[in-house]
Amino acid sequence: QVQLVESGGGLVQAGGSLRLSCAASGRTSSIYRMGWFRQAPGKEREFVAAVRRSDGTTYYADSVKGRFTISRDNTKNTVYLQMTSLNPEDTAVYYCAADRNIGGSYYQIRAYDYWGQGTQVTVSS
Repeated sequence: QVQLVESGGGLVQAGGSLRLSCAASGRTSSIYRMGWFRQAPGKEREFVAAVRRSDGTTYYADSVKGRFTISRDNTKNTVYLQMTSLNPEDTAVYYCAADRNIGGSYYQIRAYDYWGQGTQVTVSS
């Protein structure tokens, strides 16, 4: 089992920045990839970014490319999501997820086996 705990959410003005953190514990050696998803009110959960644990390969949704940066620190079993140039459309609950590479592509919810509880990000205009 893997446990994920997100932190760093909050309220920020449009154009501002936030950094989210996700700390993993438990059987972290089983993690192949970690990702961030988000869910806005009344919308489906959507892929934001992912990073491969072994070599740091990153993947981004088109909507955040160039504004968000995902990174990982394997010594701390932590993944970060640096968010810049935030706009109100980025308002959502952000979820961290871990993938054991059992099946599915990096952008698919079904690919991820473990999920955090989520952290709220609110961007005011």
